[in-house]
Amino acid sequence: MGFARPYRPLLAIAFVGMLVEAAAGGAFTKLMEPVINTTFIDKDASRSALLPLAIIGLFVVRGIAGYLTDMNMGRSGRSIARDLRVQVLGKYLRLPGSRFDVEPVPGMLVRLGSDSDQVAQAAIDAMKVMLQQSFQVIAALIVMLLTSWQVTVAILLMAPPLAWMMDKVGKRYRRISHRIQESSGKLMQAADQALSNQQEVKVYGAQGVELARYESQADTHLGLSMKVESTRSISSAVVQLMGSVALALLLFLAGREAMADRLSAGGFVALMMSMMAIIPALKQLTNVQGMLQRGVASADRLFEVLDAPDEADIGTRELTRAQGVIEFRDVTARYPGQTEPAIAGISFTARPGTVTAIVGRSGSGKSSLIKLIPRFYDPESGEIRLDGHPLQEYRLTDLRRQLALVGQQVMLFDGSVAANVAYGEMQDASPEALERAVRAANAMEFVERLPEGLDTSLGTKGGRLSGGQRQRVAIARAMLKDAPVLILDEATAALDTESERLVQDALNHLMPNRTTLVIAHRLSTIEHADQVLVLDHGRIVERGTHHELLAAGGLYAHLHRMQFREE
Repeated sequence: MGFARPYRPLLAIAFVGMLVEAAAGGAFTKLMEPVINTTFIDKDASRSALLPLAIIGLFVVRGIAGYLTDMNMGRSGRSIARDLRVQVLGKYLRLPGSRFDVEPVPGMLVRLGSDSDQVAQAAIDAMKVMLQQSFQVIAALIVMLLTSWQVTVAILLMAPPLAWMMDKVGKRYRRISHRIQESSGKLMQAADQALSNQQEVKVYGAQGVELARYESQADTHLGLSMKVESTRSISSAVVQLMGSVALALLLFLAGREAMADRLSAGGFVALMMSMMAIIPALKQLTNVQGMLQRGVASADRLFEVLDAPDEADIGTRELTRAQGVIEFRDVTARYPGQTEPAIAGISFTARPGTVTAIVGRSGSGKSSLIKLIPRFYDPESGEIRLDGHPLQEYRLTDLRRQLALVGQQVMLFDGSVAANVAYGEMQDASPEALERAVRAANAMEFVERLPEGLDTSLGTKGGRLSGGQRQRVAIARAMLKDAPVLILDEATAALDTESERLVQDALNHLMPNRTTLVIAHRLSTIEHADQVLVLDHGRIVERGTHHELLAAGGLYAHLHRMQFREE
């Protein structure tokens, strides 16, 4: 109802249209009484000629009212779905990083896709059917009361058991619908996993395993869907049975009223037509429960996201451009639900114009440490400072404006080279600054060979570029941002020797006069780092320069020897 508020004028017109539509339908039913009595009993030729014109007039009015209803309900309902989609995506982008650890992206896509559509269907189709058929039932009941209130009151005794059954059906639909939407998310996740990694699936002969996993989830989804079908079918049959009982009761009571001269033949036809209009309306009201409850269940899932707390952003300190002094003071961080901390007791200082390298075995906590600086996660204890002030004192937008990130997995978007370099807040950068950044990143040598140069579209996830080319586009983006703090997360780990040389040369242009933190897999790339932090099981076990650590003969020297042998 809150999301419908901006569309109240449209909904009001649709509501009036439904009322007019139902009134015209009721008037047509009531018109059957004079049609039967005048034409077949009184045989009044002058009046019977006017009645067909009245019927045509009623259906013209009903058609116009129906058009207004459909257009305004459709516009408002689909606008609500659009608003939900936009707000939910915006909310996901404001949620803390821990949310993305517990909910896979395919599950998020189900919420944005089918869940939003289900809400739209409930808002448009289900709500329209409910209101239209309810008004139809009300109009038919009014006609019946005006024709013979005694017969109508007797038939209304069927209403309480019918309402009770519809309530039970509605609760069951909602319960099953919630599970169906969750099952849809798991189905999409299983398919995404198999299709995204199709090369590994084929090489390791895992087609059968992945297909069995998907088939198992599809069977669960089928079982839930059949429960919905069973509920719908049984409830519809019961409603029709109760309708037939009501119709039999109508025939019996109307016959007694006619024998007592309290009901004419036309009145009986009007009663009969009203009853015949109520039965399909009740059936539709029962069938629409499934659609409505799916919409309610989907709305619950969407509001679960919308009601989740945003990233903590209570800082008030403004920051235009930082000097870049980063201090970790006895920092411990733990992922939600984990017993062991990802990092523990980390303390170091990184200063402007220096390179701090972070090395260690896989799973030692290198990436976890780096993710704390942009506040994708907050530490459990300890403090991280920038220019002498805790990170939490700065506004998130100001803090993140001080950082440039180049990772191993470069995220490019479906747009031109220029749009990918001048991304986000840099979209208004001058063409000269953009070109300087691309040249400094050693990217111009391949950009010039592209069909449209900087305006060439890169395709989904930059699929038209090689790994080294994507990496240089990311470096150009970081150069254009010109942030005082640079984070390199294994930026050359997945590259061949030639690409690594070009990327390393580009990084050498990027790193001076900044505070640079480098997560390094290849230790040969950090020989000139000002300090090297060696992590193991989330703790700093060694620190010093490359040569000092080699001389110490500890873990760093061991890792270096292992790589030297490999090379």
